This record gives sequence, C-alpha cells and structure tokens, in this order.
Amino acid sequence: MSEHHSDWCLRCGHNHRHGPTGDLSGAIPLFERTLSDTVRVMGEDHPDTLTARNNLACAYESARELNRAIPLFEQTLSDTVRVLSEDHPDTLTARNNLAYAYQSAGDLNRAIPLFEQTLSDTVRVLGEDHPDTLTARNNLACAYESAGDPSGAIPLFEQALSDTVRVMGEDHPDTLTARNNLAYAYHSAGDLSGAIPLFEQTVDARVLVLGETHPSTLTARNNLASAYQSAGDLNRAIPLFEKTLSDTVQVLGKAHPLTKAVRCAHVAACAQRVVDGPKMM
Repeated sequence: MSEHHSDWCLRCGHNHRHGPTGDLSGAIPLFERTLSDTVRVMGEDHPDTLTARNNLACAYESARELNRAIPLFEQTLSDTVRVLSEDHPDTLTARNNLAYAYQSAGDLNRAIPLFEQTLSDTVRVLGEDHPDTLTARNNLACAYESAGDPSGAIPLFEQALSDTVRVMGEDHPDTLTARNNLAYAYHSAGDLSGAIPLFEQTVDARVLVLGETHPSTLTARNNLASAYQSAGDLNRAIPLFEKTLSDTVQVLGKAHPLTKAVRCAHVAACAQRVVDGPKMM
C-alpha cells in the first residue's frame, strides 16, 4: 500500500507481482531478454510469459517510460483474462497495474473504471479482509482524490483504515500508511480538525515502529508540519520543518525529492511568519 506525501507524492498503489527493484538501467535489458526468451521457449500464453511481460512493464513504469509500459500492461491484462480467466488473482493484479499506469500518465478517465472493477472483483473473489482488497480500496480512494472527488475518496480511506487496523493490527506498516492517507485526504478537504490528530498519531506510531529517521517517519513529520502551517500554527510548524529538514538532509541527501519538498515548505512557512508579523498576546 502506497501513500500520500505533502508536496512530494508517490501516488497510491501498486500491487505488482514480482515487480522490479534496484538498478533499473541494468535490470531493464535483463527483463527484455527474459520476456523474449520466455516467449520463444514457452510460448505467448504460458503463465511465465505473462509474468515476464508484467515485470518488464513494471520496470518501464518505474523508469517513467509510460509510453512503453502501458501497451505491455494492456497486453498483459488481455492475455491474462484470456488464458487464466477474469477472476484469477493474476488478472486482478494485471488490472490494478494497468489502472495505476493510466493514473501515472494522468489518464484518470481510464484509470478509475479499472480501479472500480478491481475493487469489486477483489471483494467478490478474495473477500473483504484480503490484503489485496485493502490495497484495491486504497488505490480507488487515491484515484478519486486525484480526480478532485473528496466525497468519493474519504469514505473509502476511512473504511480502508478501519479494515486495516482490524485485519493487520495498529502497528502494521499498512495501517500506518492508511492512517496517513486518511489524514492527507482530510487535510486536502480542509478538515484540519480531522487531519491533525491523525497526522500526530501517524508520527508517533512511525517513530515507535520504524524509528526517528526512517523515510516514512520523515514524510509523516513533514505532513504534520504542513497541517500545522495550514492551521496557522507556525510556532509548531516551523520547528518541525527545521527538524525534518535537518534529518532528511542527513538521511536522504540534499538532492532527494523529499528533502527539496521539506526545504520549500520550510521557506514558505518562514515567509508566512514574516508576512503575518508577530502575534499580539
């Protein structure tokens, strides 16, 4: 389950099967050769060929080569439906992956119906409490929010958090992500009274579970500082931005996107304090 970040956003959701990680410049040629060899040896319809095509598409997408990723995801979904059936778990994964690629390309008109179908099918095939169902609900909520539909997104985020707590437990990483996503949705909708306590709880839990300097903890701290700033509470926002910026530079480096986002947010908060002037007691 992926998450929202304030200013720096890794959009919600892959549930990739055997997705690529690591050095993509070295991995992509290997994935390309694997697909070519698997087609030649196993044939177009062998399950290993479907997996190899999906993996190459994931690698292209991770490298932001969506013009190459999307046609492969489309073929993977078509072939998986034909070979394995509409309800096979690999078909559900293939549909989710294509929907996410469309969303990454900004094509929400094609992404949202696929996310909706994925959630409906996953509930029916795997059940309400399956981890893939929790992910599918989160992904659809993220797509609704990206489309500017908070009334559609927030109830799904609320259910995703409730279900994830019940199924995974309070301290599971997916629960921490679900809580962050709901807080971010509340923040985006202007509901700071709902957002701030959830962001505070997310920070506390991530410090406890992941540690002070884990990237997810840094992201949560940045999100909380942004919520304080939105509420006009610069006395809490600016010190939190300063601490987060110091930690992101140390842990992630000056050029990391999160570091840049925190730095920009800190500058904006300091500028806001100058414009607002000292507060009368």
